Amino acid sequence: MVDLETRHERTDDALGLAPGPQVFQMIGGKWKLTILQILIFQGPHRFGELRKKIEGITQTMLTAQLRALESDGLISRVVFAEVPPRVEYSATAAGGDLAAVFRAMHDWWRRSGNAAATSG
Repeated sequence: MVDLETRHERTDDALGLAPGPQVFQMIGGKWKLTILQILIFQGPHRFGELRKKIEGITQTMLTAQLRALESDGLISRVVFAEVPPRVEYSATAAGGDLAAVFRAMHDWWRRSGNAAATSG
């Protein structure tokens, strides 16, 4: 058994885990995973398309979440030189690597019986 002081001194790397706080900051929150899931599995989207697909998100919140995901290198923003300008968001290679995480969460959801509970 590990005492609490010793356990708190260990780093995530020492435990062989990803650095939790940093990862949680990058993908955590109410909206980031939803945005990533759409961009990873459904491809590039314009701002308005994302807003329509994400029920309950405000324009301000979507803007903030997109900027944070872009800053962390998980999505890219491309501005097309058109009038009016067209902006498209897509998952980067690093963002796309999270597809395995989404699949693992899906598998866990099905194994835990939650899928049956929400489908009825």
